[in-house]
Amino acid sequence: MIPSANDKPLFTPGPLTTSRTVKQAMLRDLGSRDDEFIQTVARIREKLLGLAGVSKAAGYEAILMQGSGTFGIESVISSAIPADGKFLVIINGAYGQRIRRIAEVHKIDCVTIECIENQAPTPEEVNNTLSADPAITHVAIVHCETTSGIINPIEAIGAVVRKHGKVYIVDSMSAFGAVPFDMQASELDYLISSSNKCIEGVPGFSFIICRREALATIEGQARSLSLDLFHQWQGLEANGQFRFTPPTHSILAFEQALDELDGEGGIEGRARRYQQNYHCLRDGMREMGFEEYVPEDLQGYIITSFLFPQHPNFNFDAFYQKLNEKGFVIYPGKVADAECFRIGNIGRLFTSDVGNLLRAIRLILVEMNISMPAESTSL
Repeated sequence: MIPSANDKPLFTPGPLTTSRTVKQAMLRDLGSRDDEFIQTVARIREKLLGLAGVSKAAGYEAILMQGSGTFGIESVISSAIPADGKFLVIINGAYGQRIRRIAEVHKIDCVTIECIENQAPTPEEVNNTLSADPAITHVAIVHCETTSGIINPIEAIGAVVRKHGKVYIVDSMSAFGAVPFDMQASELDYLISSSNKCIEGVPGFSFIICRREALATIEGQARSLSLDLFHQWQGLEANGQFRFTPPTHSILAFEQALDELDGEGGIEGRARRYQQNYHCLRDGMREMGFEEYVPEDLQGYIITSFLFPQHPNFNFDAFYQKLNEKGFVIYPGKVADAECFRIGNIGRLFTSDVGNLLRAIRLILVEMNISMPAESTSL
């Protein structure tokens, strides 16, 4: 048994607060070539396909890739886009910008559609861009842009991408596992997510769920040895093993996290808990006078950006430090056009945790001598 821990709840987009049983699952040592570990990897791959509502029989594959979520994204971009390909990146936040930067590093011809960070791209914009530039071969978008908390319309944009016959890549890092959607109906070729997000595992690897038909065309295109998506898949298919040392403890924790997700009612059950957290947070923050940065019709329940109060006594660094001292961890803002901070609703958190956070924020406002108008109207 591990000793009792008094870790602060993490109201962040990841890494997240995890359950005691997920932590305990790591208290084993397995060899990367052990049959038990190989079988664990095989079960995880099958379970991931099931979570996405697809299967091997339907022509889909799940591939685990060592490293953070960004490693998985770079693996897809550097492997799937050929030397003569052209990449359209749809951007409304820092993680869309990161996708563009990855393409630039790999010298991939890249164009963008850029929106301000509290607005969503439209299918019409994508259609117009693809119609005007038939050389585009691949399109990428972030599902939940945690820069702000906005949810992008991946299904509607997917229909446009498919109409034009392009390859569709979705970074679903902070959405997969808690935001229901239909992967087949959304026309995704590649979906990328991570072990330490809504499935509530620990950091260590990313995963890619993709159409086998798309995967079969990319052999020999990789611009990296370790991030070669095709050969990672080939290795897993051949003997169930990773090409390079796998994060064995993270994978053991992830299987436990998948079991706990299933016990909570799957994606729909986890979505309900996160939605309850979000509504509790939003209502409590509004009562104190805080305003959201993202319009309500575009706001997801994963993470919320709140505008800095327009009060001379408010200083975010002091606010953050006081919260930390009271045992709560939030995130600074990341948007370019407004001063914000972010509070996440995901991980092993419940409305009781959100209530404790709200009480701490109320106390800190008093300590900082900040008075705010009650029930401020959100955007």
